[in-house]
Amino acid sequence: MKENKLVDLSMDFAISVIQLCENIKGHYSLTNQLERSATSIGANIREANYAHGKADFIAKLQISLKECYETEFWLELFVKSGIVPEIAIKALYDQCGTLRRLLIASINTAKKTQP
Repeated sequence: MKENKLVDLSMDFAISVIQLCENIKGHYSLTNQLERSATSIGANIREANYAHGKADFIAKLQISLKECYETEFWLELFVKSGIVPEIAIKALYDQCGTLRRLLIASINTAKKTQP
């Protein structure tokens, strides 16, 4: 089921971002923002699985999607500002894109099946 895949992928992604941020020195406010948005993706996906109804489920997935877009921004900023080399972030950026696409598909499916 897609939701389980989303849970697993978002957890792996969050762990990878945390590990990246542990190696970045001198940019606490930026790494904090990246960690917060990246970990929020999975937290909201997990929360969606215990939603009060279809509308709440969709809303939680939409929050996760917004956090995905924010995380992509921080990753891009880290590369463009020279804080982290692009090669160190490419896999994370790809993982974030995969999560984004899965979230969009899940939201669209949930909306189609909404009464």
